[in-house]
Amino acid sequence: MTRELSRPTVYANTQAFPQTAPIVRTRFVTTRNSVGFVRKKAQTISFIERGFERFLSDEYISANSAYVGLAPPGDVGSWQRECKGYQFWTTADADGYFSIKNIRLGSYNLYAWVPGVIGDYKHDDFITINAGFDIDLGNLVFEPPRDGPTLWEIGIPDRTAAEFYIPDPDPKYINKLYVNHPDRYRQYGLWERYADLYPDEDLVYTVGVSDYKKDWFFAQVTRKLSDNTYQGTTWQIKFELDLVDTNGSYTLRLALATAQISELQVRVNDPKTSPPLFSTGVIGHDNTIARHGIHGLYRLYNVEVPPTQLVDGHNTIFLTQTMASGEFPALQGIMYDYIRFEGPSTSNSKKKTN
Repeated sequence: MTRELSRPTVYANTQAFPQTAPIVRTRFVTTRNSVGFVRKKAQTISFIERGFERFLSDEYISANSAYVGLAPPGDVGSWQRECKGYQFWTTADADGYFSIKNIRLGSYNLYAWVPGVIGDYKHDDFITINAGFDIDLGNLVFEPPRDGPTLWEIGIPDRTAAEFYIPDPDPKYINKLYVNHPDRYRQYGLWERYADLYPDEDLVYTVGVSDYKKDWFFAQVTRKLSDNTYQGTTWQIKFELDLVDTNGSYTLRLALATAQISELQVRVNDPKTSPPLFSTGVIGHDNTIARHGIHGLYRLYNVEVPPTQLVDGHNTIFLTQTMASGEFPALQGIMYDYIRFEGPSTSNSKKKTN
């Protein structure tokens, strides 16, 4: 059953701001499928630690601490690239309520994203702000991307790579301000540590065995070779499937925290498949790695994986960052925010088997 949400009553006085007007306090919620649902033998889901092991339903959960803002009209997520118009942002409370005040007159779209949830929200309608008027948007509902049950996941969907392994810096480059500091990524030259830690072969992550806090390097960067040239890298994710469900496709969701002149290619069970199952094309000019940052522009890719590419038992997903050329190849690469592998939709499976 869908739970009816109470409609807030709010008022505001704009006389002191003749060129601005508030948008009234309203509520932002997200459907329960945002936190995922599990089936038997699924790998650990981070939301379980927060008490959100739930099955898909029509009930709502509050968009706690959602970032909600008005920005110039555009596509979903376009506010990240908008640099000419005005933006007005706020954070929702624990129950999903928010208000935005003192807004410059004009037309906007309303955008939002929720910590712990993948994807971006955009309200369907334009919002025109006129002096002296309050606007009640009612209850807003975000339905994040979700096709099937979570089989495994890596990371936390918070739009940064801060939860992954960040190595100690080269002693030659230590910045004492960031020794024993929570922002370990602020040290210089951390990208060079990848080749030190993986001198011969690239990173291999085994679902159910590896720990992303220790075994997933914070950035998929290029590898420096002995002749001082660089090459792209291929990371592997190994996982088990007891029995491949042939009634529908699987889905690999790749949320990136940043990219710098990179191309990410995805292959399944064959690292030499040409063309790859998926490619981002060349993306990114965020320069996050060089700036000692931990996130840039958020990007979400949803990759359909046909069941014919999977096998019962051992499977491997190959993630290749191909780019290693240009003026600063050492600084090319991507940071992952979160990776999730979903099984086929349970409803599709039932339809095809009936």
